[in-house]
Amino acid sequence: MSLFHLVLVALIQGLTEFLPVSSSGHLILLPALTEFEDQGQMIDIAVHVGTLFAVMLYFREDVRFAANGVPRLLRGKVDTQGAWLAMLLIIATVPVLLFGLFLKLTGLDAYLRSVALIGWTMLVFGLVLYWTDQKGATTKQARQWSMKDAAIMGLWQAIALIPGTSRSGATISGARALGYAREDAAKLAMLMSIPTIIASGLLLSFEVIGDANMALARDAGIAAILSFVAALFALTLMMRLLKSVSFTPYVIYRVFLGIVLLVYAYS
Repeated sequence: MSLFHLVLVALIQGLTEFLPVSSSGHLILLPALTEFEDQGQMIDIAVHVGTLFAVMLYFREDVRFAANGVPRLLRGKVDTQGAWLAMLLIIATVPVLLFGLFLKLTGLDAYLRSVALIGWTMLVFGLVLYWTDQKGATTKQARQWSMKDAAIMGLWQAIALIPGTSRSGATISGARALGYAREDAAKLAMLMSIPTIIASGLLLSFEVIGDANMALARDAGIAAILSFVAALFALTLMMRLLKSVSFTPYVIYRVFLGIVLLVYAYS
């Protein structure tokens, strides 16, 4: 794998993982629209690890809070705010795990990688993001997250397994539809990404055990570092912009890219 290709994959993953524009869709489009080969699962794991560390660093206080609550949750006690947050994150992760398992076992995941499908999901879910962002109330804050809301947002996150939908975009749309303010919707979406990325990384790791070598390990290390830096930059920028800007710029990008992809796919 060339250094240029490696850097390109890492930057695409890092910059798009937490923005509501679909990292999986962009990574599928790279080999589909160019002469680059698919980067392989080992690099997929590496770039996901990079973005995982980025979101954990950015929301380190919330991560520490939830981590401290896990031991109490394992003992069947939900008597602290940390244990409550840990439980809600688990609830929100269950739908994506079940839907992901269904796609894997049925082999449907292999049929969800076409340019036309990504074009449609980019366009449709971009409009969904716009509608929920413009029409949704802003009365709820992240600290008001409930079991019901966690389950509903978990279903939105599961839908995002369809490439082009965007995991962050779908969960933010769900949160805005439930009445969460923009910054709080984004924060909950980012926290939900942590157990999801961990679960997907572990699944991919089991599939590539024994295939690694020193050259691939080196490439994976470079990819992880680059994706970490890019993801931290993109996440920081988005959270700061949300103080004064809506999600409309991301919607415009999604709609434009969706139209371009559909013209390409059907021409």
